[in-house]
Amino acid sequence: MSVFLNSKIEKEHTPTVGIYTLGCKVNQYESRAIEEEFLRRGFEVLHHGNRCDVYVVNTCTVTAEADRKARQFIRRAASMCDTPRVIVCGCFSQRVPSAVAELPGVKYVLGNVDKLSVVDAAEKLLTMDTDTASEINVGDVFSAPFEMMTVTGFERTRAYIKIEDGCESKCAYCVIPKVRGKIRSKPFDLIIAEAKELAEAGFREIVITGIEICSWGKDLNDKRSLCDLLEEINKISSIERIRLGSLDPSFMTADNVSRLSKISHLTPHFHLSVQNGCDRILALMRRRYNTTMLRERMQNIRDHIPDVTFTTDIMTGFPGETDEDFSETMKFVEDVRFLEAHIFTYSRRPDTEADKMSGQIAENVKSERAAKLETKTKEISAEIRNSFIGRVLPVLVERWDNGIARGHTPNYIEISFETDEDLRGNTVSVMSTCLSESGLFGKYPCE
Repeated sequence: MSVFLNSKIEKEHTPTVGIYTLGCKVNQYESRAIEEEFLRRGFEVLHHGNRCDVYVVNTCTVTAEADRKARQFIRRAASMCDTPRVIVCGCFSQRVPSAVAELPGVKYVLGNVDKLSVVDAAEKLLTMDTDTASEINVGDVFSAPFEMMTVTGFERTRAYIKIEDGCESKCAYCVIPKVRGKIRSKPFDLIIAEAKELAEAGFREIVITGIEICSWGKDLNDKRSLCDLLEEINKISSIERIRLGSLDPSFMTADNVSRLSKISHLTPHFHLSVQNGCDRILALMRRRYNTTMLRERMQNIRDHIPDVTFTTDIMTGFPGETDEDFSETMKFVEDVRFLEAHIFTYSRRPDTEADKMSGQIAENVKSERAAKLETKTKEISAEIRNSFIGRVLPVLVERWDNGIARGHTPNYIEISFETDEDLRGNTVSVMSTCLSESGLFGKYPCE
């Protein structure tokens, strides 16, 4: 337990911090950058389940469930010690800062601007009386520049690079543009320098992430595109895999696919943010494509990139969705065949167009449709994985516990196998032998 004198932290005591992270890979990257800044300032970073002097909760607000989890984690952090000092940042606090400030134990609130300043706030809180009022310091995401962060390492073999922030799409259901702001890009040379540093640290797979990575560079003056950036990262010889975060399907034009197919270290796996498989619903959502375009572009990718797989996000229960509309989504999923799909129900978000739409769907209907779609996507996933049985596949080993190693192939199929060696960070050849619950099981070494 932390020791305090007269509400002041003792000079001999190394201050401790626990960091809760909710939401997307962007938040995970930002939390890691925050963690490294805490370490530079002399803090000890503990698992958030421990008693700490300060807690940081980096929040998400994409759904009502995300809001609920944020409140839950904030309350949990506040209950962890007798002197709660909770700092909240991220999308939930950007959207409703005053409500967050009223939660138990919250002493400092900021949003998605100047996130690294949570370390300054923590140092300040450790010198203040514990009964001081909460402070709100939420910046304007529409005028803020890109916050320059760098990360030197992650716990696993896969490292993230955040290249972009903000989204300027106008999807009817989404609150993220309001809490992330305009498109801001990290400069080309800084991204390359970060990729080289991570490669030198031993990371063999780099994941390119952002709120809308397809829009990277639109705000810069050098007119380079995401494809230009990936081609340059591909020149870093020690990086074996370049994996892309979520992509808007409209990015996958014939020209872009042709360029991507020539990037030797780009993984043959794309996460396309499809959202729905019915043209009428896609139009209501204000998406920039229809199912004809999706089918054509996915087929073109398959024609150019061998063994490619797709993952996606699909929403059920959007306002006005009929049984017939849902049937079209089911048929679309059966046709295009995703390796994995994150199925979720529509959640009303304040200040969005969809929140005001008529035809709101009952929660039980949303859930029933999600369950049906989940069952179908799992069946398809098993069929796809089954097609790789009997093949020798390259596996980048990420975990090793009790003699079982786990990792992923370039096309994002998880493989586990028995071994007495700690192979984490190595790419090995594994003979896939049978289906496992979440992927494949294999034999190593291959004979």
